[in-house]
Amino acid sequence: MAASRLIILGVAVAAAGGAGYVAKNMAAVPPPVAVNAGPQEPAVRLSDVLVLSGDVPMGAPVDGHLSWQAWPADGVHATFITRSAEPDALEKLQGSIARVAMYGGEPLRRSKLVGDGQSFMSSILPGGKRAVATRIAADTSAGGFILPNDFVDVIMTRRNDAENSNSSYITETVLKNIKVLAIDQAIQEDEEGRRVKVGETATLELTPQQAEIITVAQQMAERLTLSLRSVADAQELADGEADYLVAGSGRRGTVRLIKAGEVSEVGARR
Repeated sequence: MAASRLIILGVAVAAAGGAGYVAKNMAAVPPPVAVNAGPQEPAVRLSDVLVLSGDVPMGAPVDGHLSWQAWPADGVHATFITRSAEPDALEKLQGSIARVAMYGGEPLRRSKLVGDGQSFMSSILPGGKRAVATRIAADTSAGGFILPNDFVDVIMTRRNDAENSNSSYITETVLKNIKVLAIDQAIQEDEEGRRVKVGETATLELTPQQAEIITVAQQMAERLTLSLRSVADAQELADGEADYLVAGSGRRGTVRLIKAGEVSEVGARR
């Protein structure tokens, strides 16, 4: 037999022996054992937060719209209400009144609720502002389309009693860009029998000076008309208001008189 064939035969025998050895060792490896490590914590730590399950309009109770929801602990703000800090909050806050509009999925904050012992109107009124009510009708309130949170101008119409006047009425915008806080709603029927909502009184958010202006204007005016403004004008600064109705010359010892739609000042007795 040739030497080359002997070498090839030897290599084949050695390879077969190595393969058998490897197969024997693999068969001897024990099967893996499953180890129960117990419950695993979630990758993100969670905290139960009190959220709204539905939309709640301003002035409405939150009854039936509250629920606990798992929230990433790192995203829980200090103003959120959590189950760990207040486990009975869900029951305690049922019946609370929303001081602003809130929406489903939003975490509840106490700053958006009317506080204990507070009226709704005083809760939504910003500091330094006054709430003043004025009578309106559909024909003086943009046909009944003015709603709370809209912005309006207040237009005064009064008789012109000046001598030699060719005009019988004077119209003037006495207040500009005023926020409507509330409008009372009463269900009425129009001439065609359709049921419509018409407010009779509008409550306006005013500064103390504006509150005085509209009080004087209500005494002077034949009628006050609310003119609806675009929402784009909400941040516009008001100017050209009828400050003269209350400011005058600012002298001490004078009394402001309103007679026949005319404003005058006379000296007051000391």
